[in-house]
Amino acid sequence: MTYCLGISLNNGLVLASDSRTNAGTDQVSQYGKMHTMGIEGDRQFVLLSAGNLATTQSVLTHIRHELNDNPECFLCKARYLDEVADYIGEISREKQNRFREESDQATGFSPSVSFILGGQINGDKPGLHMIYPEGNHITTSLATPYLQIGETKYGKPILDRIIAPESSLEDAARCALVSMDSTMQSNVTVGPPVELLIYEKDSLNVGRYMRLDEHHPYLMQLRQSWADNIRLAFDALPPFESESTDLPPS
Repeated sequence: MTYCLGISLNNGLVLASDSRTNAGTDQVSQYGKMHTMGIEGDRQFVLLSAGNLATTQSVLTHIRHELNDNPECFLCKARYLDEVADYIGEISREKQNRFREESDQATGFSPSVSFILGGQINGDKPGLHMIYPEGNHITTSLATPYLQIGETKYGKPILDRIIAPESSLEDAARCALVSMDSTMQSNVTVGPPVELLIYEKDSLNVGRYMRLDEHHPYLMQLRQSWADNIRLAFDALPPFESESTDLPPS
């Protein structure tokens, strides 16, 4: 399993992903699920992936070869991010179909993969798109300025309560890490290292990137602070009317 999320804000984007691909009783594997690419000063793309690793690598290889080898390729000339999402959806669907045809269906093999595409093209605004295995995609809205793929339920509550389009990039980054840590605490199939990227609007570069392993001092401090303050907030909840604090001593 995996957990990836992207947050779209007035001032840019925040993206985060875990790195666990297998969490059996005797095997824990790691593979980065955040992939950056683009043309410095003109367009920057970030892909977060959840699903079949072979399909993911095949899609990424296709995209990187185009960007590196063909300056006239579609990804180099597209004017809008939704066009890039359409194109990546087509590539993903083609790769999945090829692997599906080559596989033994009796094994239950699934080549499906989902992506979150984030980024900006010069002249357009930054954006996020979630690309489904079928190739279609959705984007964020004012009511829901974030997208998630993978194990989404544990990290969703804080996003709903805290994130708004006017949130600062730093607040959104902290929120993303709490969302990720909450998921890791509740589901062993999601695990560190955690990758975090903060992209500032119109910068058209890779942005601020952090990789936090399980014992990274900041991640440990954030985890402890969140746990302590949740306890304080719970203890401050109002009592029921049936609870009396003025009973005389027996």
